[in-house]
Amino acid sequence: MKIGWAGLGNMGKPMVKNLVKAGFDVTVYNRTVSKAEEFAKEVGVKVAVTPADLVKEIDCVITMVSDDAALQEIWDQLLAAPLPAGLLAIDMSTVSPDTTKAMAARVGEKGIAYLDAPVSGSVKPAEDRQLIILVGGKEADFERAKPVFDSLGKSATLLGENGAGNYAKLAINAFLGITVQGLAEAVIFAQKHGIGPDKLLPLINEGGVGSGITKIKTPGIINGNYAPAFALKLLAKDIRLAREQGMDTPAGVTLSEALNGAVKEGLGDEDMIAILKYLS
Repeated sequence: MKIGWAGLGNMGKPMVKNLVKAGFDVTVYNRTVSKAEEFAKEVGVKVAVTPADLVKEIDCVITMVSDDAALQEIWDQLLAAPLPAGLLAIDMSTVSPDTTKAMAARVGEKGIAYLDAPVSGSVKPAEDRQLIILVGGKEADFERAKPVFDSLGKSATLLGENGAGNYAKLAINAFLGITVQGLAEAVIFAQKHGIGPDKLLPLINEGGVGSGITKIKTPGIINGNYAPAFALKLLAKDIRLAREQGMDTPAGVTLSEALNGAVKEGLGDEDMIAILKYLS
């Protein structure tokens, strides 16, 4: 299978590397061409200068971009180009289910099969091929995409029609955000009473409330390192999308307000655990 990949952000790079390791023939496109060319030298993939170049003689096009606007922009250009017969499109971005449904209908008019396949997991799981892939679309298209998914993650699940993968991802990220904010609030409360993160966090991680995310975020909290594994602004975007799809429960509303406040204070490019800095 020949793959065209659009989007070389923090997640896109390790995912492409895993496709190459699995033996796929990959061509990459990025809006900043120099970034794609630098990556290509490192990994040994081909570079497409334009989206039209990306879809020449490929079987599958995969998008992994930051938001709905970026996805729509690249598909505007892809649909203006000659497209191979039988092309399979997979969007692994986290976007609105409404955007996915509209995009699937739009590309379907051109005879293109479309899957929404956002992932649960950040940079380290992407590097280690441990992503959980959440898929919406037709079963036949899902089966066709399975070799790709098997090269990127530890599981891939078809959840329903187009949009189902997005709904599942927004639900998971709502829980993720609530967990991260809860962890931050626990740290802040303990600090007010003389118990530092270096003392509190091992206790959390050893007990029943500890989880994968509390353990992953512990070193950053203790060392004051907020380098982004998952940028706060992206979590804020995902929670906004969840709100637009009807999430109106108390914790979700509070989380949305806190994340938006943190972005306004300039913390958007830091890791999501920088919510701790905003709430302190």
